[in-house]
Amino acid sequence: MKSLIDVKNVRKIYRMGEEKVVALDNVSITIERGEIVCLIGTSGSGKSTFLNMLAGLEKPTKGEILIGGIPIHTLNEEKITLFRQKNIGFIFQAYHLLPMLTASENVSLPLVFRGTDKKTRDAMATEALESVGLIGYEKRKPSQMSGGQQQRVGIARALVGKPKIIFADEPTGNLDSATSKEVLELMTKMVKADNQTLIIVTHDRSVASYADRIVTIKDGNILSIEERRPEENEK
Repeated sequence: MKSLIDVKNVRKIYRMGEEKVVALDNVSITIERGEIVCLIGTSGSGKSTFLNMLAGLEKPTKGEILIGGIPIHTLNEEKITLFRQKNIGFIFQAYHLLPMLTASENVSLPLVFRGTDKKTRDAMATEALESVGLIGYEKRKPSQMSGGQQQRVGIARALVGKPKIIFADEPTGNLDSATSKEVLELMTKMVKADNQTLIIVTHDRSVASYADRIVTIKDGNILSIEERRPEENEK
Protein backbone atom coordinates (compact mmCIF):
# COMPACT_ATOMS: atom_id res chain seq x y z
CA MET A 1 0.00 0.00 0.00
CA LYS A 2 1.32 3.40 -0.98
CA SER A 3 1.72 5.73 1.98
CA LEU A 4 -0.25 8.97 2.25
CA ILE A 5 2.15 10.78 4.60
CA ASP A 6 5.92 10.37 4.59
CA VAL A 7 7.96 12.15 7.26
CA LYS A 8 11.70 11.88 6.75
CA ASN A 9 14.23 12.96 9.37
CA VAL A 10 12.28 16.04 10.47
CA ARG A 11 14.03 18.32 12.90
CA LYS A 12 12.59 21.52 14.36
CA ILE A 13 14.70 24.00 16.30
CA TYR A 14 13.37 27.16 17.92
CA ARG A 15 15.80 29.93 18.78
CA MET A 16 15.13 31.85 21.98
CA GLY A 17 17.81 34.50 22.21
CA GLU A 18 21.11 32.65 22.40
CA GLU A 19 19.41 29.38 23.35
CA LYS A 20 18.39 26.67 20.90
CA VAL A 21 15.37 24.48 21.76
CA VAL A 22 15.06 21.21 19.85
CA ALA A 23 11.32 20.55 19.58
CA LEU A 24 11.65 17.63 17.14
CA ASP A 25 14.80 15.60 16.66
CA ASN A 26 15.11 13.63 13.39
CA VAL A 27 11.57 12.21 13.44
CA SER A 28 10.54 9.79 10.69
CA ILE A 29 7.22 7.98 10.16
CA THR A 30 4.98 6.71 7.38
CA ILE A 31 1.17 6.90 7.60
CA GLU A 32 -1.20 5.09 5.26
CA ARG A 33 -4.52 6.30 3.90
CA GLY A 34 -7.40 5.27 6.17
CA GLU A 35 -5.25 4.92 9.30
CA ILE A 36 -6.15 6.37 12.66
CA VAL A 37 -2.91 7.41 14.31
CA CYS A 38 -2.58 8.89 17.77
CA LEU A 39 0.35 11.09 18.78
CA ILE A 40 0.55 10.84 22.54
CA GLY A 41 2.86 12.59 24.96
CA THR A 42 3.01 14.95 27.90
CA SER A 43 2.98 18.73 27.59
CA GLY A 44 6.20 19.87 25.93
CA SER A 45 6.92 16.48 24.36
CA GLY A 46 6.78 17.86 20.80
CA LYS A 47 3.48 16.30 19.75
CA SER A 48 1.74 19.60 18.93
CA THR A 49 4.80 20.83 17.04
CA PHE A 50 4.70 17.59 15.07
CA LEU A 51 1.02 18.15 14.22
CA ASN A 52 1.85 21.68 13.05
CA MET A 53 4.55 20.27 10.78
CA LEU A 54 2.21 17.67 9.29
CA ALA A 55 -0.47 20.31 8.67
CA GLY A 56 1.97 22.69 7.03
CA LEU A 57 1.41 25.31 9.73
CA GLU A 58 5.14 25.39 10.44
CA LYS A 59 8.14 24.42 8.34
CA PRO A 60 10.79 22.00 9.60
CA THR A 61 14.29 23.24 10.22
CA LYS A 62 15.50 20.12 8.42
CA GLY A 63 13.91 17.09 6.78
CA GLU A 64 11.02 16.35 4.44
CA ILE A 65 7.24 16.03 4.76
CA LEU A 66 5.38 14.55 1.80
CA ILE A 67 1.60 14.21 1.60
CA GLY A 68 0.38 12.27 -1.40
CA GLY A 69 3.86 12.68 -2.82
CA ILE A 70 3.74 16.48 -2.54
CA PRO A 71 6.64 17.98 -0.53
CA ILE A 72 4.54 20.36 1.54
CA HIS A 73 7.60 21.74 3.36
CA THR A 74 8.64 23.42 0.10
CA LEU A 75 5.30 25.13 -0.64
CA ASN A 76 4.91 28.88 -0.19
CA GLU A 77 2.15 30.30 2.03
CA GLU A 78 -0.39 30.65 -0.79
CA LYS A 79 0.13 27.11 -2.08
CA ILE A 80 0.08 25.48 1.36
CA THR A 81 -3.14 27.35 2.22
CA LEU A 82 -4.79 26.02 -0.95
CA PHE A 83 -3.44 22.54 -0.17
CA ARG A 84 -4.98 22.62 3.33
CA GLN A 85 -8.34 23.83 1.99
CA LYS A 86 -8.54 20.87 -0.39
CA ASN A 87 -7.00 18.10 1.69
CA ILE A 88 -7.13 18.79 5.44
CA GLY A 89 -9.77 19.21 8.14
CA PHE A 90 -9.20 20.31 11.74
CA ILE A 91 -10.97 19.45 15.00
CA PHE A 92 -9.93 21.53 18.03
CA GLN A 93 -10.18 21.16 21.79
CA ALA A 94 -11.85 24.57 22.16
CA TYR A 95 -14.18 23.92 19.17
CA HIS A 96 -13.24 27.26 17.53
CA LEU A 97 -16.77 27.88 16.29
CA LEU A 98 -17.62 31.46 15.32
CA PRO A 99 -20.16 32.64 17.94
CA MET A 100 -22.12 34.88 15.58
CA LEU A 101 -22.73 32.07 13.07
CA THR A 102 -25.29 29.27 13.21
CA ALA A 103 -24.30 25.60 13.27
CA SER A 104 -24.99 25.34 9.55
CA GLU A 105 -22.94 28.45 8.77
CA ASN A 106 -20.02 27.21 10.90
CA VAL A 107 -20.04 23.83 9.15
CA SER A 108 -20.13 25.38 5.69
CA LEU A 109 -17.15 27.71 6.28
CA PRO A 110 -14.55 25.42 4.65
CA LEU A 111 -16.76 25.28 1.56
CA VAL A 112 -16.86 29.10 1.40
CA PHE A 113 -13.07 29.12 1.08
CA ARG A 114 -13.32 26.52 -1.68
CA GLY A 115 -15.68 28.75 -3.63
CA THR A 116 -18.68 26.40 -3.36
CA ASP A 117 -22.01 28.09 -4.17
CA LYS A 118 -24.42 28.79 -1.30
CA LYS A 119 -27.12 26.31 -2.29
CA THR A 120 -24.59 23.48 -2.44
CA ARG A 121 -22.94 24.64 0.81
CA ASP A 122 -26.24 24.62 2.66
CA ALA A 123 -27.12 21.14 1.39
CA MET A 124 -23.69 19.74 2.30
CA ALA A 125 -23.80 21.37 5.76
CA THR A 126 -27.24 19.87 6.44
CA GLU A 127 -26.00 16.43 5.38
CA ALA A 128 -22.92 16.79 7.60
CA LEU A 129 -25.00 17.86 10.61
CA GLU A 130 -27.33 14.93 10.04
CA SER A 131 -24.34 12.56 10.03
CA VAL A 132 -23.33 13.79 13.51
CA GLY A 133 -26.88 13.60 14.87
CA LEU A 134 -27.69 17.32 14.87
CA ILE A 135 -30.65 17.64 12.52
CA GLY A 136 -32.84 20.38 13.99
CA TYR A 137 -29.81 22.30 15.26
CA GLU A 138 -28.95 24.03 11.96
CA LYS A 139 -30.02 27.50 13.12
CA ARG A 140 -28.61 27.28 16.64
CA LYS A 141 -25.58 29.33 17.59
CA PRO A 142 -22.74 27.90 19.72
CA SER A 143 -24.06 29.58 22.89
CA GLN A 144 -27.28 27.58 22.47
CA MET A 145 -25.50 24.21 22.42
CA SER A 146 -23.72 22.00 24.94
CA GLY A 147 -19.99 21.28 24.71
CA GLY A 148 -20.65 17.89 23.17
CA GLN A 149 -22.98 19.40 20.58
CA GLN A 150 -20.44 22.10 19.73
CA GLN A 151 -17.77 19.44 19.20
CA ARG A 152 -20.15 17.54 16.91
CA VAL A 153 -20.49 20.73 14.88
CA GLY A 154 -16.69 20.89 14.84
CA ILE A 155 -16.53 17.32 13.51
CA ALA A 156 -19.13 18.09 10.84
CA ARG A 157 -17.12 21.16 9.80
CA ALA A 158 -13.91 19.15 9.55
CA LEU A 159 -15.53 16.41 7.47
CA VAL A 160 -17.96 18.38 5.27
CA GLY A 161 -15.51 18.75 2.38
CA LYS A 162 -14.39 15.09 2.49
CA PRO A 163 -10.71 15.91 3.18
CA LYS A 164 -8.09 13.16 2.92
CA ILE A 165 -6.69 13.96 6.39
CA ILE A 166 -8.27 15.15 9.64
CA PHE A 167 -6.13 16.50 12.45
CA ALA A 168 -7.76 16.40 15.90
CA ASP A 169 -5.88 18.33 18.60
CA GLU A 170 -7.05 17.17 22.07
CA PRO A 171 -10.59 16.78 20.62
CA THR A 172 -12.18 15.70 23.92
CA GLY A 173 -10.16 17.90 26.26
CA ASN A 174 -13.19 20.02 27.25
CA LEU A 175 -15.69 17.15 27.50
CA ASP A 176 -16.76 14.83 30.31
CA SER A 177 -15.91 11.13 30.01
CA ALA A 178 -19.31 9.98 28.71
CA THR A 179 -19.47 12.70 26.05
CA SER A 180 -15.82 12.06 25.15
CA LYS A 181 -16.63 8.43 24.43
CA GLU A 182 -19.60 9.39 22.24
CA VAL A 183 -17.54 11.94 20.28
CA LEU A 184 -14.59 9.58 19.76
CA GLU A 185 -16.82 6.74 18.60
CA LEU A 186 -18.62 9.06 16.19
CA MET A 187 -15.41 10.57 14.84
CA THR A 188 -13.62 7.27 14.28
CA LYS A 189 -16.71 5.64 12.73
CA MET A 190 -17.11 8.47 10.24
CA VAL A 191 -13.49 8.56 9.07
CA LYS A 192 -13.41 4.77 8.71
CA ALA A 193 -16.55 4.89 6.56
CA ASP A 194 -14.87 7.27 4.09
CA ASN A 195 -11.35 5.79 4.35
CA GLN A 196 -9.98 9.06 5.67
CA THR A 197 -6.79 9.39 7.68
CA LEU A 198 -7.26 10.68 11.22
CA ILE A 199 -4.37 11.95 13.32
CA ILE A 200 -5.22 12.61 16.96
CA VAL A 201 -2.95 14.53 19.33
CA THR A 202 -3.56 13.84 23.01
CA HIS A 203 -2.00 13.21 26.41
CA ASP A 204 -4.89 10.89 27.35
CA ARG A 205 -4.30 7.16 27.00
CA SER A 206 -8.04 6.44 26.86
CA VAL A 207 -8.31 8.60 23.72
CA ALA A 208 -5.35 6.77 22.18
CA SER A 209 -7.20 3.47 22.55
CA TYR A 210 -9.29 4.38 19.48
CA ALA A 211 -6.24 4.45 17.19
CA ASP A 212 -4.80 1.85 14.82
CA ARG A 213 -1.32 2.98 15.88
CA ILE A 214 -0.18 4.83 18.96
CA VAL A 215 2.96 6.94 18.51
CA THR A 216 4.48 7.99 21.82
CA ILE A 217 6.57 11.17 21.63
CA LYS A 218 9.00 12.29 24.32
CA ASP A 219 11.54 15.11 24.23
CA GLY A 220 11.04 15.57 20.49
CA ASN A 221 11.65 11.92 19.64
CA ILE A 222 9.42 9.00 18.78
CA LEU A 223 9.80 6.78 21.82
CA SER A 224 7.64 3.92 20.56
CA ILE A 225 5.05 2.94 17.93
CA GLU A 226 2.38 0.55 19.12
CA GLU A 227 0.53 -1.38 16.41
CA ARG A 228 -2.95 -2.41 17.49
CA ARG A 229 -4.97 -5.37 16.25
CA PRO A 230 -8.33 -4.53 14.59
CA GLU A 231 -10.31 -6.28 17.33
CA GLU A 232 -8.69 -4.02 19.92
CA ASN A 233 -10.36 -1.01 18.30
CA GLU A 234 -13.86 -2.39 18.51
CA LYS A 235 -16.00 -0.61 21.09
